[in-house]
Amino acid sequence: MTPVLRSERLNLSPYAATDEEQFVSLLQDEARGRWFGDGTQSVEQTHALFRRIFGLVYAESQFPIWAVRHEGRYIGHAEIKPSPESWLDGHEIVCGLFRGSWGMGLGTELGQLLTSYGHETLALSEVHATVDSENIAPITVLKRLGFTQGRTVAEDNGRTTLLMTSVQLS
Repeated sequence: MTPVLRSERLNLSPYAATDEEQFVSLLQDEARGRWFGDGTQSVEQTHALFRRIFGLVYAESQFPIWAVRHEGRYIGHAEIKPSPESWLDGHEIVCGLFRGSWGMGLGTELGQLLTSYGHETLALSEVHATVDSENIAPITVLKRLGFTQGRTVAEDNGRTTLLMTSVQLS
């Protein structure tokens, strides 16, 4: 269910058990982890989330989840999945990179790879991303990739989520 994907500088592959500490480190980094799901979780919850990738998502072939590598080194996480949001019918991309890989164009390359996979391989007419309105860097990347902003959703915690969409042109 999770194929290997490659771009000029990135290699996306299914997680290996040996990636657990790096995954936990990524999601525990406040600069990254606060934007994932419900925000930074406890170390124990993050370890449990990693184990669910194998015990649930991979075991049941639910959707692709990748370890992102650059020059053979783990630098982040990526997935494309049916949206868990009740207000969004479709698939969304989710990704995050370690701070040390920011500012090198790798986020744009990763976003392009995931969007292309959604449109070309999964035959999705629309690929979505939901982004906190204060998380400026990914909004900039998504706009660079041709995503347009649609709906805004006021969250219970007072924050605002933006729906960004890439439409496959026929």
